[in-house]
Amino acid sequence: MKERSQFERVRSSLYAHGRRTVALLLVVALLLPAATGVGAAQSQGASGTIVVEEGETVESVDAFAGTVVIRGTVAGDVSGAAGTIRIAETGRVGGNVEAAGGSVVVAGTVDGDVQVGGGSFELTRTGRIGGTLDVGAGSVAIDGTVGGDVRAAGDSVTLGPNADVGGEFRYDAEEFTRSPDATVAGGVVEDPSLRGDTGTGFGPSLGLGAIPSWVGSVYAVATSLLLGVVLLLAFPRFSETVAGRARERPLISGGVGLLLLLGVPVALVVVAITVVGIPLALVGLGAYAVGLWVASVYGQYAAGAWLLDAAGTGNRWLALVAGLVGFALLGAVPLVGPLFEALALLLGLGALGHGLRVRYRGDGSTATQIAE
Repeated sequence: MKERSQFERVRSSLYAHGRRTVALLLVVALLLPAATGVGAAQSQGASGTIVVEEGETVESVDAFAGTVVIRGTVAGDVSGAAGTIRIAETGRVGGNVEAAGGSVVVAGTVDGDVQVGGGSFELTRTGRIGGTLDVGAGSVAIDGTVGGDVRAAGDSVTLGPNADVGGEFRYDAEEFTRSPDATVAGGVVEDPSLRGDTGTGFGPSLGLGAIPSWVGSVYAVATSLLLGVVLLLAFPRFSETVAGRARERPLISGGVGLLLLLGVPVALVVVAITVVGIPLALVGLGAYAVGLWVASVYGQYAAGAWLLDAAGTGNRWLALVAGLVGFALLGAVPLVGPLFEALALLLGLGALGHGLRVRYRGDGSTATQIAE
């Protein structure tokens, strides 16, 4: 009878909290595709970061409103929308690169074609494109090697001293600069038709409209704002606790955040050493990616709340908007912006980790405690 009574209590507890637990899992499942992807067969990310490290090879990369950094090898294609793509000097793309919105920097090698419509494009002196280059952007800078033809349209188009184009170079720009040391085998031709007459700035000849670089930033803020609304509505008390911890104990929260930022990947690598641990490590990687996004939102929300508290206003929704928009504007400032964004991430990550630990130790049910 005693064992049956214990079983009934466990069953009742699971029934009472089951819906909350399922809701939490659904939130994680919905947010997981938007988080960082690293080293997957096909990496996808929204308002996150995809990094292919040096010595690593993946099949292909698709990104939405995120940042893509290629230091290793992508066997297939790389495509991105409303984000940033950077192919480092050690990076290599075996297929094509297609990007719309944001900015693209090619300092490594692309074996195929490159087609870009965005805020800016740069082919550095170490960059090499084996095929053709079609680009429509606000600013275009070409100082590397292109094996085929180039069609470039923008407010400014620059052909640098290290540029080596194997085919024809067609351009249309308000400001065109060509270095006398640049080499173009097929000649340089000004072609006003590249801009087209669609009203977008760069016409159908490129197949892509001119998408300002701020589009990616706006999309990133919108998705993070949506995440913040979900967090504040679904877990109001827990969200206030995490934000309060970040504001009241910034040094401790930042230190804990740094330990988690560095320690969790190391722990996942240790888990992945065994074959049995690989699935667990992949699940942990997904959870870690979601956690970084959530922590970043919490950190920026905490900063917004701190500013509003100083001004005598305590509206949490206004704090969320102020924090996310403020950091988005601050992010446009070189060096300073990324530094403050990193600090917000560390604060949010440390406060989130502490909050989860306290809630878990409360009664052993993390999901239930968070939902209260």
